[in-house]
Amino acid sequence: MYALVEIKGKQYKAAEGSLLKVDRFDTQPGDQVEFDSVLLVSDEQKVQVGQPYVKGVKVKAVVEEHGRDKKILVFKYKKRKNYRRTRGHRQQFSLLRVQEISGI
Repeated sequence: MYALVEIKGKQYKAAEGSLLKVDRFDTQPGDQVEFDSVLLVSDEQKVQVGQPYVKGVKVKAVVEEHGRDKKILVFKYKKRKNYRRTRGHRQQFSLLRVQEISGI
């Protein structure tokens, strides 16, 4: 069984026991979070598609940890103008462990 969940404007495929790497939450590790913006739910027999969300279905998850991704280099360059700029960026993330998909 799995569900497609919208978290902070992005869509993730959540199955029970899976890890989701999402944009950082302002919660402590070990806190439980609940999402009711479920776009699709599928089990072995049937698929429910929401318009836009499936009513009554929630995904419960626990915040495992917070971290930062690898550095991404942003390089700007204009030929023949001696213009070069280099910047780096590290995106912050939260790891969520999906506990259950309820309300099916």
